[in-house]
Amino acid sequence: MGHNLIVSLPLPSVCVSSNEVIARVLLIRHGQSLWNIEERWQGRADIELSELGIQQARAAADKLGSFDIIASSHLQRALHTATIISEIHGVGPVEVDERLQETHVGPWEGLTRQQIEQQWPGYIDTRRKPEGFEPDESIVDRLTNAIRDFGKRCAGGSALIVSHSGVIRTLRHEMGASNPRLPNLGGSWFNVLGNDRVTPGDIVTLLDETSFTEAL
Repeated sequence: MGHNLIVSLPLPSVCVSSNEVIARVLLIRHGQSLWNIEERWQGRADIELSELGIQQARAAADKLGSFDIIASSHLQRALHTATIISEIHGVGPVEVDERLQETHVGPWEGLTRQQIEQQWPGYIDTRRKPEGFEPDESIVDRLTNAIRDFGKRCAGGSALIVSHSGVIRTLRHEMGASNPRLPNLGGSWFNVLGNDRVTPGDIVTLLDETSFTEAL
């Protein structure tokens, strides 16, 4: 899908049944950050985009269709990405929502995978969390509520949210969907239903050139 235009098609604005999609929300990961280069887990550390990350945001904007709302995590790597896309598409201003921020990773913040494996062997592969790591339930609750709120505000249309790979993957996992590693500017569609449920949709990759990293 990396070479295709990601078009957000309008949905019917008429009354819908409880299990019918009323809006679609696309969550994407931010562009490459300075800590992505070093493959460090960022968590809520406020790390800025690299020069490549800025270029990625501009390139991704060319692959996106129109959206009714563009929103973002308050962390600058996400907000800068969203602002670039917003300016290119003429949709804005970007709405900042702290519910969209990355997972609080506790003592893993700033560490590389190798350093984490040395101190907490086997934790990453088995999804074990150190003390101080944000529970999955907290991530699902805040992210689902945010998606639902933005979706209901653009009923019959679609919203774009720039967030972080950790929370996107956790939400898909807890919903029973596949949760592959996401490259920068990769993400997932979510559907907001008439009964307020949020369900996972397709995985999206906007840039084939983006490298995969383990860092959040």
